[in-house]
Amino acid sequence: MKFMKIQQLSIFLQNRMGSLSKPLEVLSDADVNIRAMCMADTSEFGILRLVVDDPLKGKEALEEKNFLVKITDIIGVEMNDTPGGLTDVLKVIKDNDIDLEYLYAFSHEDGEKAILLLHAEDIDNLISILNDNDIVVVPSEEVYNL
Repeated sequence: MKFMKIQQLSIFLQNRMGSLSKPLEVLSDADVNIRAMCMADTSEFGILRLVVDDPLKGKEALEEKNFLVKITDIIGVEMNDTPGGLTDVLKVIKDNDIDLEYLYAFSHEDGEKAILLLHAEDIDNLISILNDNDIVVVPSEEVYNL
């Protein structure tokens, strides 16, 4: 199930003006393209979560500039890009007692579908449950190459 897992970069930032632009500039200079991003913050720090087209290259470029970066496995699932599309996926997850740690989504050129990015403690179990319920788990290479 490894090919279904997407490697996400988690970058720890100080919560102050301008801190978001610096890692994005580093990735741009390294010719690493961002596919999806999510920012979570507290009063002291933020966590920038990114899916990029080349996670290892992105991590190396950021670490060279002294950013604290962690690679985390997440998965992407296809959902209908209509009212209730997210609810349908979350119902399956809830009905199977899966505790999600976080999620974020993006739409793509298809127009009818969106991709929901999910993180849970047991990713393999989550993949199995989604597959058993006919929810399409998107291969990592597909997300990297969107």
